[in-house]
Amino acid sequence: MNKEFNIEKAYYLFLLIRKSEEKIIELYDSDKIKSPVHLSIGQEAISVGTNLAFSQNEVIFSNYRGHAHYIAREANLDKMWAELYGKSRGTARGKGGSMHLNDWKKKFMPTSAIVASAIPQAVGFAYALKYKKEKGVVICYHGDGATEEGVYWESLNFASLHELPIIFICENNKYAIYTHQDKRSIKNLISERAAAFGVNARKVLGPSTEDFYNATVDCLNDIENSNMPQLLECMTQRWKDHVGVGDARDLNYRDESEIDLAIKNDDLLNLEKKLPDDIVHTIRKKVEIEINNAVKFAEDSQFPAEKEIYDNVYG
Repeated sequence: MNKEFNIEKAYYLFLLIRKSEEKIIELYDSDKIKSPVHLSIGQEAISVGTNLAFSQNEVIFSNYRGHAHYIAREANLDKMWAELYGKSRGTARGKGGSMHLNDWKKKFMPTSAIVASAIPQAVGFAYALKYKKEKGVVICYHGDGATEEGVYWESLNFASLHELPIIFICENNKYAIYTHQDKRSIKNLISERAAAFGVNARKVLGPSTEDFYNATVDCLNDIENSNMPQLLECMTQRWKDHVGVGDARDLNYRDESEIDLAIKNDDLLNLEKKLPDDIVHTIRKKVEIEINNAVKFAEDSQFPAEKEIYDNVYG
């Protein structure tokens, strides 16, 4: 795989994610958005870098903090916004909300609010591909908190044992809600522990979008050559609260100087500096139009009919 990193495309996707979530913040107090939200602001470089390395053949398993994964996959933005609004033209007819996005046309599987729940599902899908002798790679996004679930290590063991075509992408922002990794796990050896299971593991320090892209290309090449599962531990910082639209700075649970430094080193700004002013202006205008159109799509859509309250709802 020799596809080159596309700075212009990276900037567009990064900006689309950032501005979409800033629009969520703007509208959240209006109660138009009908579900809790987990924002990815500060973590976008991972979604953009990894997705730029993918083709349209990979199957994506995400999690409750999935806006960035969904948008970077170039899934249907109109339907995402309709889902946030609880409208019938949403990705789950308005019944799932922010934490349950999906777009099978983009091979983006439905997300779940349960920590680590998609990990065994992703492994099962990868096993099905191998069992049926079909080509393809499964992508499994998760946070550092998911690595503290027993099913995570069982899944890595199974994937390695059966030599499955899967890339685990750990977005390590160091916090499970308000608890730092140092208080939850001895030595924080996610990559090293994964390697002990026979998974080819890499740690990417960030914040460069291109670094995440290059590491993903290496993973895809390794799967093609060795058929072994891969893990990318992507170090990052979320700028906002664990859930909601605030930044929780008043809670004093983390070193805010780290967030200030992350904001200063925002790779969106670095990407912008590498592009001509006219290209930046064009992309900014395009993003503004797409988001405004998506919000209007949501505003103009209807809520699901009362008679379908139990349709396609499972327990």
